[in-house]
Amino acid sequence: MKKDFILNNKTDTSSFVKALSLIEKSRYILIITHVNPDADTISCALALSNYFFENKIKHKVFNVSCNTIPANLNFLSRFDKITDQLPKFYDLVISVDCGSKKRFGFTLDENIPLINIDHHKSNDNFGLVNIVDINKASSAEVLYDFFKFNGLYITKQTAIALYVGIYEDSLAFTSLRCDETTYEKINFLVKCGCDPSYTAQKLKQRDSLAKYRIIPKILSNLELYDEGSIASIYCTQEYLEQTGANSYETEDVLDMIFNMAIVKVVFYLRHQGDNLRVSFRSKEDIDIGKVAEIFDGGGHKHSAGCLINSSDIEQTKQIILKEIFETRK
Repeated sequence: MKKDFILNNKTDTSSFVKALSLIEKSRYILIITHVNPDADTISCALALSNYFFENKIKHKVFNVSCNTIPANLNFLSRFDKITDQLPKFYDLVISVDCGSKKRFGFTLDENIPLINIDHHKSNDNFGLVNIVDINKASSAEVLYDFFKFNGLYITKQTAIALYVGIYEDSLAFTSLRCDETTYEKINFLVKCGCDPSYTAQKLKQRDSLAKYRIIPKILSNLELYDEGSIASIYCTQEYLEQTGANSYETEDVLDMIFNMAIVKVVFYLRHQGDNLRVSFRSKEDIDIGKVAEIFDGGGHKHSAGCLINSSDIEQTKQIILKEIFETRK
């Protein structure tokens, strides 16, 4: 254990020790990433996967629907090992970036010990061991702390995965939860072999043509409310079919609207089966996480999401607007 590594005094370091003990005793580990996976959940899973592979620890990285994994993450080592097939046997589960068990997308055997690694405010500490720090901008930062506290060797491939999670979930280091320790971690990962320029190029300079065909369609339905301080956008299944884009390729449009100076709150709706998936962003002191919680969602003060049991976009927009106005009072 490295004695020179100092954590936020709010961090329960005993969870790091307990988690490592469970890992060392296990025979086969299942790493779970959440439904509608983003870079943070995938990068955390692959950081663990690379460490386990290098140390001959048997494991599997699972996502309930592999075809939804962002393709721009395919440069990460062991990306091709992610599966939607559960192994027949596993005696330990590690969930990464999952705010609740609902985010697994399937029902897990309650008798199997679970390590819960996350950073969401809405996390209800559902694991036997919970490594949850809501002050961190990404779960990758939380996982980094686990590695460093336990003195685990971070190789180049593990460093790249952790860097990607921190970079993406902090919105390229612009999140309000980024602080001096975030940059210290990034600096260390670069020393471990992560090339920031190469990584940014792989993440940001490999867009599909379909992405640029669908974004104008989504932008065309932008609506502003309350003198432009609140914005809404949506994507239909028809848009996806017309352009050949996938849902993940539309996510940048949310940040495009959020970057407008006049906008303080933006929400983005798109179909997920018979439901509507909603993502929120907010600025300043507007706690958008409270709005998401009304619809059984969660997240953070300035970034949150939920799933609403409705397929009617216009009706759902009005319901959401009402709750946003109530929350801002």
